[in-house]
Amino acid sequence: MEFEALGKLSSCGTIPPQLHRKEPRVSELNQLAHEINICQRCRLAKTRTCAVPGEGRSDAPVLLIGEGPGYYEDQQGRPFIGASGKLLTRLLQCVGLTRQDVFITNVVKCRPPDNRDPLPDEIAACRPFLDRQLALIGPTLVVTLGRYSMARFLTGQTITRIHGQRVPMDDFTCVPMFHPAAALRNPQWMAAIQQDFAALAPLLAELYPQHPVLAAAETASRAAQQTTWL
Repeated sequence: MEFEALGKLSSCGTIPPQLHRKEPRVSELNQLAHEINICQRCRLAKTRTCAVPGEGRSDAPVLLIGEGPGYYEDQQGRPFIGASGKLLTRLLQCVGLTRQDVFITNVVKCRPPDNRDPLPDEIAACRPFLDRQLALIGPTLVVTLGRYSMARFLTGQTITRIHGQRVPMDDFTCVPMFHPAAALRNPQWMAAIQQDFAALAPLLAELYPQHPVLAAAETASRAAQQTTWL
């Protein structure tokens, strides 16, 4: 399966022509992205510039889930493209991956005003969209970024206590991590998120021993740990 930027929209709602493919999973994800772009299920639709469905491989073995779009994501309709996104890209590189190897989305698909925390009813309104993305993509590893995405799968936990741990779910393994934005504000959490991402390399090699990209990740991670790169 070649890489697809599914959910990456031009003009805030028009699916680029290169995404009009015959493969059923791609078509269904494109349809889902369209539904997200016209969604009016909660108050966030009234203040958004662009909805942000998500983007990445339609068959991604790794799904990263953040909390909600920020200013730059709201302007362009793409996830994690501001300062947090730059850090996320470098963290992925630490384990030998690129954004094109994974799928990136959020628990809410529209920006909360002033980057406030998403409210429970807003998360609930977006939950069917995330459920469908999980079902269509079928990842083996889900990395949650921040406490709100962690709470989607792991209720009653705290991110400071459980970050970096493997938690088996029915259909995938979940690894909660700090949100990159939090890591940028707190040096202690920056060290933690670096270590947690570096630890993904052997996990990926274990889950996908024959996958050439993931098999190379462990070597890249070991090299990255010898260098101060942030």
